[in-house]
Amino acid sequence: MFETQSGRAISAGGPTLVAVTEPAAAAAAAEIPPQVPPQGNRVAGPGGPGGRGAPTGTPAGTEVPEGILRRQAQRESAARTYARSLPIVPVRARGLTIEGADGRRYLDCLSGAGTLALGHNHPVVLEAIRGVLDSGAPLHVLDLATPVKDGFTTELFANLPPALAADARIQFCGPAGTDAVEAALKLVRTATGRPGLLAFTGAYHGMTAGALDASGGAPEVRVTRLPYPQDLRCPFGVGGPEGAELSARWTENLLDDPKGGVPAPAGMIVEPVQGEGGVIPAPDSWLRRMREITAARGIPLIADEVQTGVGRTGAFWGVDHSGVVPDVMVLSKAIGGSLPLAVIVYRAELDVWAPGAHAGTFRGNQLAMAAGTATLAFVRENRLAERAAVLGERMLAALRGLACGHPCIGDVRGRGLMIGVELVDPDTGDAAPALAAAVRQECLDRGLIVELGGRHGAVVRLLPPLTLTDEQAAAVLDRLADAIPAAARRTH
Repeated sequence: MFETQSGRAISAGGPTLVAVTEPAAAAAAAEIPPQVPPQGNRVAGPGGPGGRGAPTGTPAGTEVPEGILRRQAQRESAARTYARSLPIVPVRARGLTIEGADGRRYLDCLSGAGTLALGHNHPVVLEAIRGVLDSGAPLHVLDLATPVKDGFTTELFANLPPALAADARIQFCGPAGTDAVEAALKLVRTATGRPGLLAFTGAYHGMTAGALDASGGAPEVRVTRLPYPQDLRCPFGVGGPEGAELSARWTENLLDDPKGGVPAPAGMIVEPVQGEGGVIPAPDSWLRRMREITAARGIPLIADEVQTGVGRTGAFWGVDHSGVVPDVMVLSKAIGGSLPLAVIVYRAELDVWAPGAHAGTFRGNQLAMAAGTATLAFVRENRLAERAAVLGERMLAALRGLACGHPCIGDVRGRGLMIGVELVDPDTGDAAPALAAAVRQECLDRGLIVELGGRHGAVVRLLPPLTLTDEQAAAVLDRLADAIPAAARRTH
C-alpha cells in the first residue's frame, strides 16, 4: 500500500518494497539542496524526495525564465515539442528532481523520454565523465579503437541475450536512435538483397526518412503494416490472447499467400513495448510467434529497444520477457548514460556490408561511452531491472485501483517502469486527448512532469528513473491521483 502525501492510501498489493540502498543510488535519489528564497516565491513540486513544494529562490546569476522562454519561442523552430507543454527552464537536477530557474521543483517522470535510467546527474555517471575529461583522452575519435570504447562494448556484450552476444557484431551509429534504426534497415536489406519491410500499426522508430516509413504515422506507405495486438482497441475486436493469436495468423497468412501482394521482405521491426504508440506491451506468446514466423522464412527480426532497453520494462531488454533472441537489436537512449549514443548489435552472419556503408562523424562519443558503461554496470550490479519489475507492478496495481473510481480512465497498462494511463470519454469510450492534455497540465501545476502518447495523444505516460524510491513512487501517484479529477472538472 502506498501512503500518499494527501493522506490517501492507494492499495498496490504485495509487501512494502525496500529502496535501493547502495550509497551512489541513495545519493542519486537525494533532493537538490534548498536555497534561500526571496519573500513570496512559492514553489510547485516536492521539497523533499516525495514532499510538497517548499520555497526556494532563483539560482544566483540566472535570468528570470520569462525572458529565456520568450527568446526560445522567437528563435527556435515550430517543430519544438516538449517545450510547448513544459514551459519551464531547468537549471539544476538530481535524481528524480528538476529545479527550474524560478525556483520551482518538479518530479520528472519523463526522464529524457526514457534516456535517464539512473535519473539526472547520477554520481557514477558524473564520475565516469569526469574520469575521461581528467585523463586527457581525445573526445573525438571517429570510429577508432579506444580503451573507453572497448570498456563500453565489453559491458554491453555482458548484458546482451547470451545467444546473441556469443557471435555478435556492433555498429556504432550517429548519436540518435533514429540513425540506428536506419542502420538496421540498411543492414538487413543489404544482407538479404530484398527491399521490403514488415512493421506494425502504432509503431514509432524515429524521425528520419526510413524510420518514419516504418512508423505508424508514415505519410506514405512503403512498408507492409501488420496489426499490433492490444486489448482496449484490438483491431479484431476481441483483445487478449485471442486477439494476439489472430494478429499472428494474419501475419503468417499474408506472408504465405502467393496472391497476398507481399514478397519476401528484408526484415521485420518490432518494439517489445510500443512507447509513443501508447505504452502497449507485446504479449510474450505473440512475440515468440513473430520469432517463429520470421525464422522459418529467413526474415531477420529487428527488436527496437531504444526505449525499452537497460531495465526499463523490468528485464534488462524488453525481449527478455519472452525469451526471444532477435537477429538485430537497435539500442540508444539509456545506453549513453544521459549522453547521445546509438548502436545496433546483430548476428555476425548479417555483417556483409562494405566499409563505410553506414558511417557518421560522431560515432565515437567517448563521454557517452564512459557514461553508458557506468550506467549499464550500475543497473546490472544493483539489479535495477528486477527492482523496476516489482515497483512497476505495484504502481500499476495502484493505478488500476484508482481507475475503479474514475470512469475517464479507460485503461492502465505497461511493463516495469514504463507505464501508461489512457483517458477516455466516460460516455462513449472514445479517446480523450483534451482531457489527457488537461491532466498533464494539472500534473505540472502539482510539480509532476509527465508526457502524452498513444494514437490520439490520450495516454499519460510515466517513465521515472529506475532509482525511484517507494516514497517517490507514492508522491508520483499522489500527484497523478489529484490531477485526474481536477482535469476532469476543468474539461466538463
